[in-house]
Amino acid sequence: MVENVIWPAALDADLTRNEGRRVSLEQAVSDPEVDEIAQAVQQVGYDAVIERDVTYPREYEPRGRVVVRGADDASKSDLLGAVAAYLKVIRE
Repeated sequence: MVENVIWPAALDADLTRNEGRRVSLEQAVSDPEVDEIAQAVQQVGYDAVIERDVTYPREYEPRGRVVVRGADDASKSDLLGAVAAYLKVIRE
């Protein structure tokens, strides 16, 4: 079973690509929370596990991460794009 990890930095519009953002600025949201990301992952149709006490290697403050299980049929970039789209919907 493939497990993908989604860090909040990958979807953060306040960060540059060099700082860890993995989606375009049009898809990104400002300061995403792991709870929102997990909710968006579940809307896409995969299982999400929140790990709160981990820190992205390029950051100093722990924001956590979301481990996505059962995403064997999707690439990481497709998964991030779908999650980013649902994050925009959740924020509206």
